[in-house]
Amino acid sequence: MKAGSKFLNAVSAFALSASVVASGAGVVVLASAPIAQAATIQRVDVRGAQRAGEEAVRSNITIRPGVSFSEADIDESVKRLYSTGYFSDVRISVSGRSLVVTVNENQLVNQVVFNGNRKIKDDKLAGAVQTQPLGPYSDALLSSDVERLKEAYSATGRSDVEITTQVVPVGQGRVNIAFQINEGDRTKIDSINFVGNQAYGNRRLRDVIATKESGPLSFLTRKDVYNDDKRRADEEALRQFYYNHGYADFRVVSSDAALDESKNAYTVNFTVEEGQRYTFGDVRVESTVDGINAEDLQGLVETKSGDTYSAKDIQKSMEAISERVAAAGYPFARVTPRGDRNFQNNTIGVSYLVDQGERAYVERIEVRGNTRTRDYVIRREFDISEGDAFNQTMITRAKRRLEALGYFGKVNISTTQGTSADRVIIVVDVEDQSTGSFGIGVGYSPSSDSAILEASIEEKNFLGRGQYIRIAVGGGLDDARTYSLSFTEPYFLGYRLAAGFDVFRSQSSSEDYYDYNEQGFTLRVTAPITEDLATTFRYTYKEIGYDGNDNYLNNGNLSQPYIDMINHGDYVQSSISQTLTYNTVDSMTLPREGIYATVTHEYAGLGGDSEYYKIYGRARYFTLLSDEADIIGQLSAGAGHVIATGDKLNIFDQFTFGGKQVRGFENNGLGPRMPNGDALGGTTYFNASAEVSIPAPGLPEDFGLRLNAFADAGVLYGNDVPAAGVRDDNSIRASVGAGLTWASPFGALRVDYAVPVAKEDYDETQNFRFSMANQF
Repeated sequence: MKAGSKFLNAVSAFALSASVVASGAGVVVLASAPIAQAATIQRVDVRGAQRAGEEAVRSNITIRPGVSFSEADIDESVKRLYSTGYFSDVRISVSGRSLVVTVNENQLVNQVVFNGNRKIKDDKLAGAVQTQPLGPYSDALLSSDVERLKEAYSATGRSDVEITTQVVPVGQGRVNIAFQINEGDRTKIDSINFVGNQAYGNRRLRDVIATKESGPLSFLTRKDVYNDDKRRADEEALRQFYYNHGYADFRVVSSDAALDESKNAYTVNFTVEEGQRYTFGDVRVESTVDGINAEDLQGLVETKSGDTYSAKDIQKSMEAISERVAAAGYPFARVTPRGDRNFQNNTIGVSYLVDQGERAYVERIEVRGNTRTRDYVIRREFDISEGDAFNQTMITRAKRRLEALGYFGKVNISTTQGTSADRVIIVVDVEDQSTGSFGIGVGYSPSSDSAILEASIEEKNFLGRGQYIRIAVGGGLDDARTYSLSFTEPYFLGYRLAAGFDVFRSQSSSEDYYDYNEQGFTLRVTAPITEDLATTFRYTYKEIGYDGNDNYLNNGNLSQPYIDMINHGDYVQSSISQTLTYNTVDSMTLPREGIYATVTHEYAGLGGDSEYYKIYGRARYFTLLSDEADIIGQLSAGAGHVIATGDKLNIFDQFTFGGKQVRGFENNGLGPRMPNGDALGGTTYFNASAEVSIPAPGLPEDFGLRLNAFADAGVLYGNDVPAAGVRDDNSIRASVGAGLTWASPFGALRVDYAVPVAKEDYDETQNFRFSMANQF
């Protein structure tokens, strides 16, 4: 037989044996007898592609004229065409020397509209669906879009949303799609119950988890939105809470949520098994690595014999040892904690074993799921990069840092095998969450030393770059006004340096004596020293202006130092400062345990009208007096001193002292004063405070109301402002009182009532005080 005849016979046999049909149910091979030999065609004939165009079809198949192909190529071509979504039916056959591709086109979407939605805007819903204008219409895609919209509403607490669709043909193969939405009522959380808990009450455990019971303010906080992912995260939060408070055997036996359709509300249940509470037994470090002395590492261990068992302290000890060993030239060394339980005395001895781990390198760090945050923002939280020695402890630290950023709703880090046995791929899965906010809260005006109502716009992850920006405007009593703009780059020049600036302006009046205004800027950079210790350097330029009331000036209502200050009118203050901050508190919003301490020294005299050196600081210690009742104790102390480095101090260079430090007194109500009552400020101060805080009984945790009882004491003395008849002494002032703290959706607010128990007759008192809570 001639070669040409053999080819034609082969093509004919192929045409009969390989007819393939694709439909909405998938790709079906009608006949699949094997081809005796490879076949080729001379051209591709496309039929039915009126809107898509013939070239679009040809570009989505793998078969080319003059190139041999097989049944697998036809099968792959059909799958590719069908996966575009533009075709409802695809057939490929061979006719003579032509490949015939016959398609039936899907209708195109002309317009997508949403009807009935009020709680979620159109642009948000459009971003959730895959059906888009000018895209192909598909019943399957439309059904999946309905589920996506339901998930979006469920995330806002509206699980009973009802969504239907309407498809309206508009001619020329196009359709309009309408999503008809009945948003329904918000699905609430009626109660959260715990079973099996003995050491901690339900109220305390409800405070640990993120899910909250519905309350009067839930429509603002949205913490009562239920979903399964959030419940699983709550399980982990409970585990970490118990592990860090001595319960090493704790486990969540089960958790579930039952929806009462008649109330449209969930009941969430957690069944737990606490086990016994442990303390640390013997703690030691062992090393099998030549050159590593275990005794030299013992000082890095944060777990001490006799302390309450804490998984967090074990992790921090592992990180400190691992970092020291790696810095000593042993990058592959591994730190493994080994526990030795003693059930008789409920202790756990811990041995930190340093041994030579497997030699493995990081092949790459793969970031997935970030739709907004840039890859480099995530990668820079790792202390290791591609090519470095793999260290699991550093991976754990990176996960903790990523979670602390607040950019992500979920962070998971896993590892997979690389291209060889000694290569590891680190896979980082994240889920972006909203980081912008608009708030109304209480601010503080340094110019008037008083509280102001403040509105602000804040973004913690600006443009997905991890930058922080905040714009705020405030107003208060005495015509006080404040304006501020803050910006922070957390990784300046690629280093872990938080650099930023603040621009501010404020104005106020002083009891009709004079108008005060100040404006300026601050440049700052913060560098971490350890995980708990950081240092901040600042340069501040400030213009201060006074505009006096002639009636008061002429009638002698102001003392001579104030008259001189007002007559001068305008001042410039240029200063540099450095602050050390030590922070181990467990929460910056409601601290229960830890220390927050700062010490600052400041020098003014880089030009301007102020020349001084200041040093001042404050330390606050928090501890849980009762875990079960959530009773928090707090001790604080502060001190400061200023000296003139030039001719004299200005009034505004000295320290002011009053209700912020010793409640029960007015702002600037303590310290040196003129005979007419003008406060001059002072050069030296000391203060201390003790406080107890308990949850307000009878109210849900989500309301955030706590009762406080406190005792304050302090003194401000010394005056370097030239003045006659100054009343000044160094006697201690003290007060006792009670108050309410409200963690409101607009910020942490506080009101106190205090009674002075030790004061001088020229001090100015004020029993009620409204302020911000936890002004760190």
